[in-house]
Amino acid sequence: MPQAPPPPSPANEETALQLQRPAERDTEAQTPRLVAAIDIGSNSLRLAIAEVGADGRIEIVDQLQRAVHLGQDTFGRGRLGRGTMRAAIAILRDFHKSLEFYGVTQVRAVATSAVREAANADTFLNRVYLATGLDAEVIDTTEESRLIVQAVRRALGAEYRKKSGNALVADVGGGSTLLTLLLNGEITLSQSLVLGAIRIQETFLPAAETPLRRAAVVRQQVHTAIHSVEAQLRLKQIRTLVAVGAGARFAAQQAGKATPESDLATISRTRFAALVRRFERYSAEELARHHGLSFSDAEMLNPSLLVFEALLKATRAKEIIVPPVAMRDGVLLDLARSAGSADDPAIIEGVVHSALSVARKYNVDLAHAQHVSGLAVRLFDALQGEHRLTARERLLLQVAGLVHEVGGFVSSRAHHKHSYYLIANAEIFGLTREEIHVVAHVARYHRRSPPKSSHLEYMALPRPARMLVSKLAAMLRVADALDRAHAQQVTDLRVQKQDDDLTLYIRGAVDLTLERAAVVGKGDMFEDIYGMRLRLEDEPLPPAAPPRP
Repeated sequence: MPQAPPPPSPANEETALQLQRPAERDTEAQTPRLVAAIDIGSNSLRLAIAEVGADGRIEIVDQLQRAVHLGQDTFGRGRLGRGTMRAAIAILRDFHKSLEFYGVTQVRAVATSAVREAANADTFLNRVYLATGLDAEVIDTTEESRLIVQAVRRALGAEYRKKSGNALVADVGGGSTLLTLLLNGEITLSQSLVLGAIRIQETFLPAAETPLRRAAVVRQQVHTAIHSVEAQLRLKQIRTLVAVGAGARFAAQQAGKATPESDLATISRTRFAALVRRFERYSAEELARHHGLSFSDAEMLNPSLLVFEALLKATRAKEIIVPPVAMRDGVLLDLARSAGSADDPAIIEGVVHSALSVARKYNVDLAHAQHVSGLAVRLFDALQGEHRLTARERLLLQVAGLVHEVGGFVSSRAHHKHSYYLIANAEIFGLTREEIHVVAHVARYHRRSPPKSSHLEYMALPRPARMLVSKLAAMLRVADALDRAHAQQVTDLRVQKQDDDLTLYIRGAVDLTLERAAVVGKGDMFEDIYGMRLRLEDEPLPPAAPPRP
């Protein structure tokens, strides 16, 4: 007999969130499947188990949350202590029992800043795997932002997103604050600050100070951090502030007003300022005692509220909007999407915006970059039957086309190698660190030598990633050759495959001498990977229609 499931979460813990698609549930569809998201955070571990219908609808089945102070160890001492690791692993064992009881078929466990920055992170993850079988992954800030924003966008709804104008999504966690700009719901920029509630506690706050003095110290640190990104994020143009995190949800319970026909809450500037003034006078012990909070949540509350206060003052927002979401809701959306639904178009657009920002930063010829990117994607679509890659890998090729020449900022000589380094160390919203490394390698091989066994960074990739890089780089080389003169002549391209020949028919170009020579020079990798000879042919324009009598 299976063991009984763990007891439900206490009332003061986060309530269940139902993220539903607009389409009605198909009663004739297949049996829903169970998925789970585990968030290994700086202050607590959280488990959400959900049922996913065939249409992608998500319904929460159970949620659990247990406090463990990973962040205090990492931000204070730089590594996770043995006792803290033991406590976290014991909690994850309990989570695993719940997964077995419910028969969950798909799990994603993610760890954020407390594990990401720990010197002994690998030791911890290995122990987690040995004890529970959970293959937890450390995600970077760009992936964390993507997961949060896609949950926020779903919670806001399409109509609300369209009328929100310039909006800032701010998630204050234990180790960092993640800021994402939206314009009418479309992602335009993402930025992370090394400014989290636990990090503030461990780094800036002397324990002997009074609550008001501690609040004054935090305000100064927060002001300095936000001022450093104020111009880049154009905070004075922000009219909508969306707050995410445990502190924001607690503030909404205390001073928020429910939004009609939605799960959102709003807090006016006046009410939020009054709330901050009231709570900053209390110690963590007093907050826990008076408001039924766990001590770990009470410790994080005032630093979180002070970050939101500073952001509210720096923008023109009249209120704070609080959706009932967290990062794990974004993980659940990803798991639901793996059932067959497509990526959120706004997230894809956010990836492209972020890649263009990187290109602009390094003074890339944007007309050339965007043209090459577009040609590469057209080749990808035409060769779908040959490479059999997915829409996600198509996006990686599109991004590689946009940023392939950033290395020219360092030097025009061997700029492909400089491109690799700059991209590998960049942050591109919506891409995982592994995906960014794939993009960096694809850009690295857009010219000169194809991959070799002597290229150590390439050989360090897993075999599937090496094959992906080769397939994408082969197409990018051809696309780059087609704009060798940086004149964007090739605008009408038709691809025809016959036996072992691939012919690229070009219409309307004036002089393809440079492009033809470049295709010959760069086509070797394409021929090696796809086993097809490349040919470039002019295709005459159709005759003009005779004038009407």
